[in-house]
Amino acid sequence: MTTVFISISCADRVGLVSEITSHLFDLGLNLGDTTFAVLGGGAEFSTICELTEDTTLDSVRTELTTMAVLRDAEITVMPFDLDFVHAPSARITHRISVTGGDRPGLIARLSEVFVQFKANIVRLNSQIIPEADDYHYSINISVSIPEETEQSCLATVFNTAGEMGLRCSWRAVNG
Repeated sequence: MTTVFISISCADRVGLVSEITSHLFDLGLNLGDTTFAVLGGGAEFSTICELTEDTTLDSVRTELTTMAVLRDAEITVMPFDLDFVHAPSARITHRISVTGGDRPGLIARLSEVFVQFKANIVRLNSQIIPEADDYHYSINISVSIPEETEQSCLATVFNTAGEMGLRCSWRAVNG
């Protein structure tokens, strides 16, 4: 089977994920790891998937560009030569939430902590949330932390957030 990477950037709207995934299903594609995010007024959908033997990259690209909802979208369909299933270092062990006022360098400082403890960021989502007369910043991180560095890593993330005047919470993910 051929594995491909599909990336779609377009304006956000209700039903977008449903329309894209239904269309890919109708083409006979088997979706693997998939992400969707609203980014400002836009949206980003990306997936790796397996093609059937009678489906080509060009036919998938052509089919996606004919969808009305994707009329002005940027669509990429390309070979994906890496493993279809992610490595053990992508197994989420903890979900961490950091909230408060926006601070320049916040994501950079937090990500440096994870490198120090050989933890892998599996997913990261951040957003600016308007409030009465200011903005609230929220970061949610799904991370894979090695058991031997778990406590030190979490304490350092908590302290780093605290030094920046932010709130931090975390929870372990079982399984």
